[in-house]
Amino acid sequence: MSARTMVSVAVTACVALVACACGPDAAKEDTDPKPSQSSASTRAEEPSATPSGPGRPAKPSAEPTGARPAPRTKQGAIRRYEQYLHALGREDIDMVCEVAGPAAKKAQDQGLGPCTSTYTAVFQMISPAQKKALKTATVDPQRIAVRTPDKIEMPVAAVRASATFSESDLGSYTLEYLRNEWYITD
Repeated sequence: MSARTMVSVAVTACVALVACACGPDAAKEDTDPKPSQSSASTRAEEPSATPSGPGRPAKPSAEPTGARPAPRTKQGAIRRYEQYLHALGREDIDMVCEVAGPAAKKAQDQGLGPCTSTYTAVFQMISPAQKKALKTATVDPQRIAVRTPDKIEMPVAAVRASATFSESDLGSYTLEYLRNEWYITD
């Protein structure tokens, strides 16, 4: 197992411990809607008495929708990773779990809990200055590594923001092109 993976597992384990320390209502919180973590306009458009359905304007689905596939390019991966960074800054749990879904599923299979509870704890670990910086963060294309046309490494050093991020507080990620979109897989 690589050092980067070990750091990611250690950080995720710490997050899981924090999430577990939230008390017996933590599991219930994972399924309850959280208006503070989604945009107000999305919640305002959603009918309150109607269960989730095909017309719901919430998070994007991981399944292809018939719309144009995301570009399977370095620029497409950068765009997707920047969406993830901005969502972290906004505490947009739906978008974060959409982009990081495959990696979050691996962590959950290793006993670390669902994406929503894990990232809710992660949001608490990011300083206000870092959150503000993440909202406008960009990626330096010269610092990423294209491993294959479907696999791109995004090192923390590629993140350009007004705050400094280290491997321990943001980490490096692998994005893979799956189901016509880029996802964080490691």
